[in-house]
Amino acid sequence: MNSNPEQPIGIFDSGIGGLTVANAIHHFMPEERLIYFGDTAHLPYGDKSADAIRYYCLRISKFLLEQNCKMIVIACNSASSAAYDMLLDFFEGKALFVNVVDPLVNAVIKKDYRNVGVIATKATISSSIYRNKIKTLNQKVKVNQLATPLLAPMIEEGFYSGNISKSVIENYLSHPDLDNIDSLLLACTHYPLIKNEINEYYKGKVDILDSTDVVKDEVYRILSEENLLAKKRQGEDSFYVSDFTTSFEQTAKNFYGEELKLEAMHIW
Repeated sequence: MNSNPEQPIGIFDSGIGGLTVANAIHHFMPEERLIYFGDTAHLPYGDKSADAIRYYCLRISKFLLEQNCKMIVIACNSASSAAYDMLLDFFEGKALFVNVVDPLVNAVIKKDYRNVGVIATKATISSSIYRNKIKTLNQKVKVNQLATPLLAPMIEEGFYSGNISKSVIENYLSHPDLDNIDSLLLACTHYPLIKNEINEYYKGKVDILDSTDVVKDEVYRILSEENLLAKKRQGEDSFYVSDFTTSFEQTAKNFYGEELKLEAMHIW
């Protein structure tokens, strides 16, 4: 296993949504160097088959291991649902892996919610991974799932904090499947960008949780237990995409919250 504390943390997503998770880790653990890979050539994963997603994740993980990453964060719910267990088996002993599903599930159990809503891509919802994992830990929790396929492309195109996004969000959240929930899981790494709008819809009556709230803590916990926390930053963060366009770079700034430079990396 790559076991030097000063080695980087690898983070990947189907595109640039995972930059919300990368930014949370960056600010919470500034000593850590990050290597991010966005598979913009194959986005979105949300409407791909599980086999296709697993193939993409396998190749990206190999690339990140070639960069000597000590940990790989799967910053994509579709990829976490379809490929996490496979990656653990395939790369056993070579790196630590963190997904974005388990930390959110554990947060639900700790907070003792009883009527949980989940919104995500079609791939994540069809896997029922949140429902299954929550029910395994606590049968009494009711889990209400809703696929919201328009949200991710809407956000990537910059349509949030406006009338268009408000209309789409209200249309989804008013669905009967989400009636009477006490909490809502934003099970897509794009969705933190519309968290304020979702909070406005519920007027503070529903707790809203997303991966940026919990994944950084899980990364810190595991690295601390393994004595792999970096003490001093070694170099600059790197941000790669499998297909580069200037629009990706412009949108990436919105997701990351600050300036960054994307570099094309053709690994296929």
